[in-house]
Amino acid sequence: MGDELRSSLELLYNVSRELASALDLRTVLERVLFQSLKYVGGERGSIVVLDDNGKPVEAAIVYGKRILDHTTQQLRETVERGLAGWVLRQRQAAFVPDTSRDERWLRRPDDEADRSGAKSAICVPLMVRERPVGVLTLVHPTPAAYSKEHFSLMQAIADQAGIAVLNARLYAESQRQARVMTSLVAAAINVTLRLDEVLHRILTETNKALQVEMTAIALVEPDGALVFKAANGKQSESVIGKRVSSGQGVIGWVARQGQGVILPVAWEDKRFLPGVDQFSKIEVKAISAAPIYAQGQVIGVLEAINPVSGTFDPDALLVLTGISSLAGSSIQHAQLFERLQAAHQRYRELFEDSIDPILITNWDGKILEANHQAVNISGYAAQQLREMNIADLYAFDQSEQGADIENIKIGKTCNYETTLKHKAGQEISIQVYVRKVVFEDKELLQWMLRDMTERKYLDNLRDDLTAMIYHDLHSPLANIISSLDMLATVSPPEDSEMAQSVLTIARRSTARIQRLISSLLDVNRLESGQPVGEKLSIALNVIVEDAFDAVRPMTDNRRQSLDKDLAARLPPVFVDTDMIRRVLINLLENASKYTPQGGKIETGARLDGDWVQVWIQDNGPGIPVTDQDRIFDKFTRLKGKDSPSGLGVGLAFCRLAVHGHGGRIWVESKPGQGARFAFTLPVTKEKLGFNL
Repeated sequence: MGDELRSSLELLYNVSRELASALDLRTVLERVLFQSLKYVGGERGSIVVLDDNGKPVEAAIVYGKRILDHTTQQLRETVERGLAGWVLRQRQAAFVPDTSRDERWLRRPDDEADRSGAKSAICVPLMVRERPVGVLTLVHPTPAAYSKEHFSLMQAIADQAGIAVLNARLYAESQRQARVMTSLVAAAINVTLRLDEVLHRILTETNKALQVEMTAIALVEPDGALVFKAANGKQSESVIGKRVSSGQGVIGWVARQGQGVILPVAWEDKRFLPGVDQFSKIEVKAISAAPIYAQGQVIGVLEAINPVSGTFDPDALLVLTGISSLAGSSIQHAQLFERLQAAHQRYRELFEDSIDPILITNWDGKILEANHQAVNISGYAAQQLREMNIADLYAFDQSEQGADIENIKIGKTCNYETTLKHKAGQEISIQVYVRKVVFEDKELLQWMLRDMTERKYLDNLRDDLTAMIYHDLHSPLANIISSLDMLATVSPPEDSEMAQSVLTIARRSTARIQRLISSLLDVNRLESGQPVGEKLSIALNVIVEDAFDAVRPMTDNRRQSLDKDLAARLPPVFVDTDMIRRVLINLLENASKYTPQGGKIETGARLDGDWVQVWIQDNGPGIPVTDQDRIFDKFTRLKGKDSPSGLGVGLAFCRLAVHGHGGRIWVESKPGQGARFAFTLPVTKEKLGFNL
């Protein structure tokens, strides 16, 4: 008897361990059947699960080692008729040695004598707290195959299985309820993209689920602090706007750790800080808080305070965590929507308040929007413009426009000058800037029009002034130069030293004025597309020495050294000698102006294929990268309190002169490290074979 008891206890222990290792209802039912068939015996078995109202909700049927499908009708017949129904009604187990002789057995076609015939069966209720949660049936193909010991063993297994089946059923129901709740909460909080409404709906659903005095949401700020953005319930207005430093209090701990928490008695937990977690008008007794995640990051904390029942339910944290997981994406979507709306609003404000006319069109040029400046410059009303195409306002080159569109599609901004056709008939010179923009969630084109009338007028004035300077001053200056040359000839060197000094200064100053006038003339001539003057083959060293002689009085006065570093045996260059001499003088004078007293200016050259590269290096303050392209524009000068004055024509002339020879010019500089101006000149063709 001792061995049998030991075997029975071991069997029940194995059954209990097997059932306790699973929570999935289907898995538990299959394990109950297989364990019962294994230890009690039989060819088939079934188990039916009941809900709290005694209605069948799930079942499992095993035949040998196969799991069979079942229908709702089969479940209903099992619990309403036959042996299982009797067991459930009587709430007691049934032992049937011969099914053919027991009226409780529901006979089916396979019970006929010419088929499987009579069997033996054991059917036991699964009871928990004196209430049936299911019924277990085992069938053996041989009558009287089961004994009283088998019957007792089945009842013992049923006692073990009852709790396992109930737990699995409750778990399955809770999972279904969680899925339903999740879908309901998601549906409730995702019906809007307004952040304040999203937060309000999250709090409302939390309050419904947990039944608490107050719910609140704090969102993480860029500095890591948490700020309460919304609250719902008792005295909630005292909570909104409260700021909690990173890591402080319960919500700080939840945000830092990224996990939820329940404090049944808040003030007994060391994480509870009265100055942080205790609100001025609310006595905080119990707290539940869960992190709100979005894209793997904690973006806030959802908090529930003081359950109405006095204590939080065991699944309160699970519910709160489920709601917060849904809240994360909804809050982030609402935040993104608000930022998008704000960006659209800012764009509209900039669009309307811009001092430049702006038009928005589709890719076919149909005008969709126009600001008030576009209305002013075109003379058309806003509604009239929206009925027009951009091509109705100005003419453009179709071939160039096609290339521009391709550049615009890849994010580039295109610009060009054209003429706007005003409604009244006059033409207005404009600069057009076109780029791709996202407007009202669509990719469109933005056309910014800049009125060039005043600039054109100023350009004409400058051109007139330049022409006047050259034509009106050229002849008098030529007379002055001739007179100075005559004075130098008739005045012997032994005459007054002061007179000779004054004469030298006058001759140098007039030569400088003549160079400036010649440069102004060359700028106009080269800009109009005329070629450079007569080109000759000349050694670069000769031009450099002439330029040094011209600027040496200026550099000597500033105690600056002029150094030369020309590569040995450079071939001659084929250039307009006077023009390139003036290029070098301009660059040397420019270097002297920006180089401090006592500094050094170096001129160098080397052969570069069919070109000679020349450079002038100073040790001045250098040129910012942003200014290195525009300094070659006409009438452009660098801004600064120590910047020398001037017209801003010299570098523009240098660029035009070098380009006129087919070369290129550029500047290399870093702030504080001086500047190096470099340009290339063509070598004389017949000298390319010169032995270097």
